Amino acid sequence: MANLMEDKVFMAFTTYAVIVILKMMLMAPMTAFYRITRGAFSNEEDVGKKSSEEKKKLLRTDPDVERVRRCHQNDLENIIPFVVIGLLYALTGPELSAALLHFRLFTGSRICHTIAYVGALPQPSRGLSWIVGMLVTFSMAYRVLSTVIFL
Repeated sequence: MANLMEDKVFMAFTTYAVIVILKMMLMAPMTAFYRITRGAFSNEEDVGKKSSEEKKKLLRTDPDVERVRRCHQNDLENIIPFVVIGLLYALTGPELSAALLHFRLFTGSRICHTIAYVGALPQPSRGLSWIVGMLVTFSMAYRVLSTVIFL
């Protein structure tokens, strides 16, 4: 493991993987913030001991809360594959410049995706940022397979 931490590609991967994982983790507190500020809860125990009339008002869905939740779901669907494939990619010994391009493009695309999704920016901003991240992950997967394919 000590040798890996001396590898510049692996260090770059670690840096960008941690950035996108932290971004993904911050979506949960953002969801909680939106729930509290919009007064929209999904579980009865979240509203405390309120009257049944007050509970009905608070146990509801809110478009802003759902938007943040969908953004978080999209992070889970894209960041986890990036981390797994990115790790394998880093272990194939790519050029540092190519690896940095992959890692930076993916990280930037996920940050842009979140801004576009939560900010409800007009399409194709969200779609383009999603496709960039997906293409980066597929590119790394291709490199991994072309390096280690065993039939």
